[in-house]
Amino acid sequence: MSNAAQQQIPEGYKQTEIGVFPEDWGLTQISKISHVVDSLHLTPTFSVDGYAMVRVADIKSGYLNLKTTLKVSDGVFKEFTRNYQPKKDDIVLSRVGSYGVSSYVNTDEEFCMGQNTVVIHSKISSKYLYYMLNSVATWQQIEDGSYGSGYKSLSLKNINELHIPLAKEKEQTAISNALSDVDALITSLEKLIAKKRAIKTAAMQQLLTGKKRLPPFDQTHTGYKQTELGEIPEDWEVVELEKLAHVRTGSMNNQDKVEDGVYPFYVRSQNVERINSYSYECEAILVPGEGNIGNIFHYVNGRFDAHQRVYVIRQFDEECSAKYIFYYMNETFGRHAMENSVKATVDSLRLPTFLGYKLAKPERLEEQMAIAAVLTDMDKEIKEVKQRLNKTQQLKQGMMQELLTGKTRLITKTTS
Repeated sequence: MSNAAQQQIPEGYKQTEIGVFPEDWGLTQISKISHVVDSLHLTPTFSVDGYAMVRVADIKSGYLNLKTTLKVSDGVFKEFTRNYQPKKDDIVLSRVGSYGVSSYVNTDEEFCMGQNTVVIHSKISSKYLYYMLNSVATWQQIEDGSYGSGYKSLSLKNINELHIPLAKEKEQTAISNALSDVDALITSLEKLIAKKRAIKTAAMQQLLTGKKRLPPFDQTHTGYKQTELGEIPEDWEVVELEKLAHVRTGSMNNQDKVEDGVYPFYVRSQNVERINSYSYECEAILVPGEGNIGNIFHYVNGRFDAHQRVYVIRQFDEECSAKYIFYYMNETFGRHAMENSVKATVDSLRLPTFLGYKLAKPERLEEQMAIAAVLTDMDKEIKEVKQRLNKTQQLKQGMMQELLTGKTRLITKTTS
C-alpha cells in the first residue's frame, strides 16, 4: 500500500479488501457466521390455500410479507422444508432476477421457499447480518459476483463467500437497534399513508355519488333519482365530458424533453419530465392514451406541455370545477377506459372514448368545489406524510452508511 493511500485511512481504522473499517472489527465470510440453505430446484404445484411459498417476487427489502404469496399443499410444504424450515429471525434472499435482495423474517407463520431463493440462518445477531447484507460494501460484492449476460444470478458459492464486517457483539446489537428504530418509524408512516388513502377512497365513493352531502348542500337535499350511472341526488345531473371541456392530445415527442427544463412535460407515465417550451397555460387534466390507460391522471394549473399520446382536457365550462372532474375521473374512468380501449400490442384510447365518457355532478358549482376541496385537503395530508417517509428513508440510508462502516460508533472500542 502506498504512503498516500495509508494517509487517507483515519486513525483507528484499517483497509480491508471490501473497504475501510474500524481496527477492532473483524472480517469474515457468511458461511462462517450463518447456515445458508438453498431451495429445491423443483417447480411446485400451487393450491388455492395452504402454506405460503416465498418466491423471488415475494422478497423485498424490509420485513417478509406473506399476505400476497402463492399457496402450496401440506405435501408440497413438507417436501420443500425437508432440508430446513425457515423460522422467525431468519433472512431470505433471492438468487435470480432481482438477485441479492433480502427480507427479514419477522413472523412465526410457517412457510417454505420456492426456486432461486435461499434461507440464511444467522449464528450472530440476525438483524445485524440483515443490515450488513443491505450495505454498500456487500452490494458491491453481490454485483461483482453475479453472472449472466441478461438474466443475472448468484450462485450458492457467491453467497457463502460474501465478506461481512464483524463488530463486537454489543456494537452489533446497538447498530441493529438504531436501524430497527428507524425501520419502525418507516413502517408506521407507511401504515399511516395506507390508512389515509383508505379514508380518501371511502370519501370519494361517498362524495362523488352524492350518498354523503356536505353542508350546507345537505340541507337542500330532497331525494335521489335512478340514472344510467346509478342512483344520484335529484339536484345532480349526468353529462358527457365533451359538453364540459375541450379534449385533444398534445403535440410533443420524447426527444423534446430536457433534464433541466423550465416547464413540466407530461408523458405516458406517472413521471413528469421537463421541457423548455410550453403549449398550454391553463387549468387541465392530463390522461395518457397508451399503456397504463385509465390509471394515471395529472391535474395542472399553469404552463406545461404534453406528449402526443397524452390527452389534454381543458377549457372547462364556467359552471364546472376541473378539480371535481379530476377526482371523478380518478374514481370511475379506469373501468370506462378498459371497456372502450383499442386492444393491440399496447392498449390505447381514442378521442371518442373521452368525449362520450359520462359523469355525475352537482348542478351547483359551489358543491363541486366543496367536494374537490375536501379531497384536495386529503391529498395534501397524504403528500405531507409521504414527504416525511421520504426524509426518513433518506435518513436511514445515511445512518446505514455511517454505522455499517464504523464511521460513527455507538459503542467505543474500550466498552465493546
